[in-house]
Amino acid sequence: MNLKPLKSLLLFSFLLVVINFSIVFADDFQDAMDAANRGDSKEAVRLFRLSAAEGNEYAQYNLGHMYAEGQGVPQNYKEAFKWFRIAAEQGMPQAKKNLGYMYEKGQGVPQDYKEAVKWYRLSAEQGDAFAQVKLGYFYTVGQGVPQDKKEAVRLYRLSAEQGNAKAQNNLGQMYRQGTGVPKDYKEAVKWYRLSVKQGNADAQYNLGVMYFKGTGVLQDYALAHMWFNLSGSNGNKNAVFNRDIIEKRMSPSQIEKAQELARNWKPTKK
Repeated sequence: MNLKPLKSLLLFSFLLVVINFSIVFADDFQDAMDAANRGDSKEAVRLFRLSAAEGNEYAQYNLGHMYAEGQGVPQNYKEAFKWFRIAAEQGMPQAKKNLGYMYEKGQGVPQDYKEAVKWYRLSAEQGDAFAQVKLGYFYTVGQGVPQDKKEAVRLYRLSAEQGNAKAQNNLGQMYRQGTGVPKDYKEAVKWYRLSVKQGNADAQYNLGVMYFKGTGVLQDYALAHMWFNLSGSNGNKNAVFNRDIIEKRMSPSQIEKAQELARNWKPTKK
């Protein structure tokens, strides 16, 4: 039986930042957040712009977000990049992370992995968990930096210990493969378990493989089927493929048990 290989997926999204202010430009910023929360994106953009012009880094960041997502204004990555850059130059780690992402993807600027690494590193050094996992990935594959799998493990661990589900899954991968750390299946399972608590589809898939093979855990087709089923429900096509294969080795009662386990399972952390 040929199972699909273990997977590791890294994702990113832009987020509005909320902060409490007791300084002069608090009113414009709060009014902008109120407008955004009630769905009046155009008014939010107008007020964020006023606050951004007064030097409010959070307004600058959120204005970049509005341009990046096309909320209240036509989508414009160059304009988004401009505002993220202004906020980043004031030291904001979230803005630095977004600059890293835009350089990585070539959004609003020419694609440049070295610049992406630069900005991810600046954000990661300030403790941003998403930047840490992204920078860890660059070290894993040697993109924009010399490949250094021990450094990748260090960064994944920093992010994973903050509760980042993708980093937890990736750290599990490193332990399963013996990449940057001694191979340790039980440690891999530990990190996959932490990731699946948050509903991470790739960790669900990987844990299913561990139960199918009996590596780091006792072999259990019902649990393997359950994790493949859950991962497949979250959009992982490889998991659906593996679930259908493993069913051929299971009795009807085992399949019924696995399906019940999947129905009753709920993430415990979001």
